[in-house]
Amino acid sequence: MLPDDVCQAGVVLRTLLFVHGVAALGLGFQVDSLRQWLVEVSVVVAAVLPATLVWLLAACALGRSARRGVPLAVQWGVMCGLGAVCGAMAWVLLVVLGQIRDGLPGTIATVGSGTALAAAVFHWLRQRTRLRLPAGTQARLAELQSRIRPHFLFNALNSAIALVRVDPAQAEAVLEDLSELFRAALVGSGERVTLGDEVELAQRYLAIEQVRFGDRLKVRWKIDPLVANARVPSLLLQPLVENAVKHGVEPSPNGGDIRIRAQAHHGQALITITNTVPEGRPRKGHGMALHNVRDRLALLHDLEMRFEAGPIEGGRFRVRLLIPLVKEARTWTWT
Repeated sequence: MLPDDVCQAGVVLRTLLFVHGVAALGLGFQVDSLRQWLVEVSVVVAAVLPATLVWLLAACALGRSARRGVPLAVQWGVMCGLGAVCGAMAWVLLVVLGQIRDGLPGTIATVGSGTALAAAVFHWLRQRTRLRLPAGTQARLAELQSRIRPHFLFNALNSAIALVRVDPAQAEAVLEDLSELFRAALVGSGERVTLGDEVELAQRYLAIEQVRFGDRLKVRWKIDPLVANARVPSLLLQPLVENAVKHGVEPSPNGGDIRIRAQAHHGQALITITNTVPEGRPRKGHGMALHNVRDRLALLHDLEMRFEAGPIEGGRFRVRLLIPLVKEARTWTWT
């Protein structure tokens, strides 16, 4: 019925703020002083908060268990009916707390308010699902996925050509790695893959660059098998390691080293990519890859993800990603 992101912390927080904000605003028209308003709000929150949480838990459970193709009218009916039930629950709590009298008008008002708020939240969730990939954002995601720069293509092909006569086997390996990179670039913008697949793809990219830079490029990997099945947007790591090569290895006469680490951290996958920074004034880029990766993770995981990028001690640059360590997320199709 509902998309999986109804269970995310960001959606829960925004829903709670909306419902309680509406309740607090409504009470503002019924009291004469700020003190009385604060007292009334504290009592109403004690009743509205449990009812709202029950609605969210039920919506989350329905969203995880429902199948595609549920008619829109049924979706509206179930969500609004659930809101009415939770409104009745809030009414009972308000009667117990002495906030309203046990009567038909109060019952109708509270149940009706629960239904209306449930309808508003449900409409917002539907619109949020539709707008997760608006035209502008989808264009940026497509750009990120297809973003293997022309100079990299030419360098990789030149490396393969130079190896054809002296080392045909290695030339064939370079071309195979290159074909895998472009196959990944053609994956749809909404496709999700495992972190293990992304690690393998980044390793292929660095293997091609190793032919070009030789001993100037040093790479260290430390991947925890527990995070290999984490679901991530396709082409997530490759732009980040490409940035590390471009800004950390290529400008330095002595080359540099890149360290990629992924580990389980309190039920989440922590991915860290660091690279040395050449001495002197660093060459600044546009930051397009970093911004796009951050945007894609925000669309996928909302407030449950963390993204940090910047220089650290020791003359290195670090990118850190923190994403939920969950099984494959399902995408629901709305009618």
